[in-house]
Amino acid sequence: MTIRPFLLVALVGALGLGGCGTADKLKNVGKEPALSPIENPQAMPGYRPVQMPMPQPIPVHYNSNSLWRSGNRNFFKDQRAQNVGDILTVKVAITDKAEFDNATERTRSAGEDFGAGGVVGSVLSKVFLPKGVDSSAAVNMTTESSHKGEGSVNRSEELETNVAAVVTQLLPNGNMVIEGRQEVRVNFEVRELVVAGVVRPEDIASDNTIESSKIAEARIAYGGRGQITDVQQPRYGQQVYDIVMPF
Repeated sequence: MTIRPFLLVALVGALGLGGCGTADKLKNVGKEPALSPIENPQAMPGYRPVQMPMPQPIPVHYNSNSLWRSGNRNFFKDQRAQNVGDILTVKVAITDKAEFDNATERTRSAGEDFGAGGVVGSVLSKVFLPKGVDSSAAVNMTTESSHKGEGSVNRSEELETNVAAVVTQLLPNGNMVIEGRQEVRVNFEVRELVVAGVVRPEDIASDNTIESSKIAEARIAYGGRGQITDVQQPRYGQQVYDIVMPF
């Protein structure tokens, strides 16, 4: 049996891409997916502190003959998240619906004629042009092009859940960087929910909750891993084939 070089390269690439993952899957055959260990978000690979434009800091001051502090909502200590390591609840509510229809059509035609008469035309006809060709119609060009495209998007997404997040960083203006991760395992499938972003202390409710719509630079991911997810994904060889093939 002869293996074409292209197929051999694709096979080697597929084995290289899925080597580690395949070994892990073979080792865990018949076992439920393992949950990720609880780790410090700042120690995870790829973590980078957030840097954003900051206004001038406003010093906290107390009014004369008063225990009331500026910017405080209650006389007693505020129980809302305000320091690194504090926990708050994020109310994730996403209702997204989009519908677009686009159609484009373009047609263009052009024609060009070029000729020469008089003495120049006679010289061209006798010296340069083949016999029987008149210099008055030396060049005749015609071009035509057309394009027609149609596209449509019909998307509807809805997600509503709660997840606890940890304050990982305090910005100079008082805003907080939060990150929360939740994993739920049902039989042989793990569902993951990740929430991260920047929040203002003023947007945190008195019950220490915040809506996902008030998170700046929000990063919300909802997905899964396990046997069902593996079946829904194309095999490694098919993915490599789709990337390499130009058509």
